[in-house]
Amino acid sequence: MTETRAERMRTPLAADVIRATAEKHGVCVRPFTMEVGDTETGELRYVPVPCGSTVESVCLPCARKAKAIRQAQCREGWHLTEEPVLTAEPPSEDHKELLTYRADLVAAYREVVEHDQAEAEELREEVAGVDAELRQLGMRGRLPALHVPTKRAVKRSTRRRQDAPNLPRRKVAKTTVGQEYAGKFRPSMFVTLTCDTYGPVRDGAPLDPSRYDYRRAARDAVHFSALVDRWWQNLRRVVGWDAQYFATVEPQKRTAPHLHAAIRGAIPHDVIRQVTEATYHQVWWPSHDQIVYTERLPVWDPDTRAFLDPDSRRPLTSWDDAVEEVEDPAHVVTFGRQVHSKGILGGTEEAGRHIGYLTKYLTKSTGEVVEADTARLRDHHDRLHAELSVTPCSPRCAVWLLYGIQPKGAGSKTTPGHCKGRAHRRTTLGLPGRRVLVSRKWSGKTLDDHKADRKAFVAQALAAIGIEKPQPDPARLVWRKVEPGDPQVPPRPHLVMRAIAERITWKAEYDRALLAAAGPPGDGPETSATQLAA
Repeated sequence: MTETRAERMRTPLAADVIRATAEKHGVCVRPFTMEVGDTETGELRYVPVPCGSTVESVCLPCARKAKAIRQAQCREGWHLTEEPVLTAEPPSEDHKELLTYRADLVAAYREVVEHDQAEAEELREEVAGVDAELRQLGMRGRLPALHVPTKRAVKRSTRRRQDAPNLPRRKVAKTTVGQEYAGKFRPSMFVTLTCDTYGPVRDGAPLDPSRYDYRRAARDAVHFSALVDRWWQNLRRVVGWDAQYFATVEPQKRTAPHLHAAIRGAIPHDVIRQVTEATYHQVWWPSHDQIVYTERLPVWDPDTRAFLDPDSRRPLTSWDDAVEEVEDPAHVVTFGRQVHSKGILGGTEEAGRHIGYLTKYLTKSTGEVVEADTARLRDHHDRLHAELSVTPCSPRCAVWLLYGIQPKGAGSKTTPGHCKGRAHRRTTLGLPGRRVLVSRKWSGKTLDDHKADRKAFVAQALAAIGIEKPQPDPARLVWRKVEPGDPQVPPRPHLVMRAIAERITWKAEYDRALLAAAGPPGDGPETSATQLAA
C-alpha cells in the first residue's frame, strides 16, 4: 500500500532513530573517524572516536560521561584521609628530543624576532607544531612561553591597599589533608563566592539599566579568574596549609560570574569571610576609559610593521611604552558581600547532593545557563555584550587599538577592535576561562587517570566471570584521522550503528558480572553498580 505524503512526514527519519538509539545506549552521536592499521597483520579498519563534547545539546552521551568523570574526581579528593601521592613519570626519549628541539627553536626565534619578522613567524609556527606533538605524546604542565625579553620590567608596589583589611600570614605547610575531630570526623567545606553588585536587579535584569554599571561588570567578569587565584593564595597563607579545591565557575542569572568550591579540610566561617573581604586584584594596564578610534580605525604599515594613526600616520603607542607610563591600576576587582560557607562530612547524603550541585551545569554552555527568556533579560545581555566588545581581555587583545595602543603581537592579520577571545562572545558573556578549576593535589590523579580507573574496574569485573578483553599492543597500531569525504570510509551512520551493537554486547556482559558479584538472591545485601564502583 502506498503511503501518503502526510504519513511519510510523520515517520521518523533514519538519522533521528539512530541518534535516539545512540543516546539511549550511551554512544557518541557525532564521532570522527580514525583509520587504524596493524603493522604486523596488515589489517586496516575504521574506528569511530567519541567527539568528547561536554555540552548536552552537542552530544548527550559524551557530555554525561564527562560529567560522571568530574563527579568521581570531586568525590575522591574531597575528604581524603591521607596525603595524595603524586608520581611524576620520567620523560621518554621522544619527549627529551622534542624538548631539546623546542629550546633550539626558541633561541633562534629570540635572535631574529627584532630584524626578520617573516622568519620569526615561521619559527613561531614551528614551535606551535612541536607543542602540539608534545601534547599528543602525553606532555603535562605548562610549556615555557615564547616571548622576547623587552625593556626593563616595571616594578609595582606590593604593599596592600589602604582600603583593604590586613590578613595574618603564616608559613604554608605542605600538608593538604584536613584535621580530624573526635577521632572519626574529618569535615570539609563548601563555599560560594560572588561578584559585587552593579545596581539593583529583579529577576536577573537591572531595575534601571541606565544606572547599572556595565563597565565595571564587564571588567570584573574578564578578570574574575585572576581574583579567584588571589583568593586561593590568601586562604593558604591565612590557614597555614596547602588547601586543595574542586571548583566550578558559573554565571548567575544577572550574568555575573560566581564560584562554587569544594575545599578539603575544615576552615572557620569567619576566616573565609575575612579572606574574601581582604582579597582584591589590581589590573596594571593602561587606561582604557575613553575610545579614541570609532569610525576611522588605525591602519597597518608593512614597512614599520606597526599600526599608524589614519590621519597623522604616526605609529600608535606600543604596549610596553603604555605600561611604563601607568601610575595607578586601571581597575580593581573585589568580591561581593554575599559569601556562603558550609561544613560537609564525607560519605553523607549531603556530600553527594553538593557534588551534584557543583556539577549541575557542566553539561550546558554558558548561553544555555543564562537563557534570556524575557525582553528585559535580552536587553540586559545585549548591553553587557556591547560593553564586553570594547573591553580588552589580554595584552594581546585587538580591542586595544581602539584606545590608541598597539597590543603585543599585533600583525597584518590583526583587525582593530575585533578579538577572537571567548570573553567577547555573546554566548559566554565575559566568562573566558575554564569552567572547572581543580588544584594539583586534589586527588593525586588527572582526568585520564580517573578514566583509566573506570576502565580497570569494568575489566576486573568482567575477568571475574571469565571474560577477558584483548588489549592490542599500542606500538603495533598506526592511527590516522580520516578526511571528510573519503570514499573508502564507511558512512558515519554505519559506524554509529556498529558502536551501538558493541555497546549492547558490552552492557550485557557487564550485567552478568554484576549479577555474579551480587551472588544468588538472599545470600547477601543487594549490590548496585554504583555501590560496586564506590
